[in-house]
Amino acid sequence: MPVTQLKEFLDKNKVKYVSIRHSTAYTAQEVAASAHVKGRNMAKTVIVQIDGKIALAVLPAKYQIDLDKLKKSCKASSLQLAREEEFSHLFPGCETGAMPPFGNLYKLPVYADETLKKDEEIAFNACSHTELIQIAYKDFERLVKPKFCQFSVLV
Repeated sequence: MPVTQLKEFLDKNKVKYVSIRHSTAYTAQEVAASAHVKGRNMAKTVIVQIDGKIALAVLPAKYQIDLDKLKKSCKASSLQLAREEEFSHLFPGCETGAMPPFGNLYKLPVYADETLKKDEEIAFNACSHTELIQIAYKDFERLVKPKFCQFSVLV
C-alpha cells in the first residue's frame, strides 16, 4: 500500500492528518528527530510472528519491545520477531521498516502498547523512510481497533 492509498483511507474516514517529509531516517527515534516530532508521539511498528502468524506490535519510539511480555499478553505458545523475507511481501509499496501501524489495511492483527494511550497524537512512518503522518491518537484507535496490552520497556 503506497502512501497515497493510506492517505485516501484517512480522507475517506474523515481523519485530519499532517504529512511530514523529512531527510532519510531508519529508526523511529531518528525519524522523530528528523521530522521534529516528540519521540513519545512517534510510534514504531514491529513485525512479529505469534504462533506462526504475522502480526504488528505498535509502541512508542523511545520504548523497546519485550517479547516475553507480549507473548504472555497474547497467551501465545510461541512469539518471535518476524524475518524480512517472511513479511515484506505483505506490505506492497512500503519500504521495509517503514510499514504504517494500520494492520487492518493488510488484514493483520495489531497489538498496541498501553503507553500509546497517554498522548493526544501519534506519528508513524508513511510507507517510506522519508515521510511520516501524524494524526489524533483517538483516530488511530477508532480505525485500527488494536488489541491493547503492556509489552514495552523504556530504553
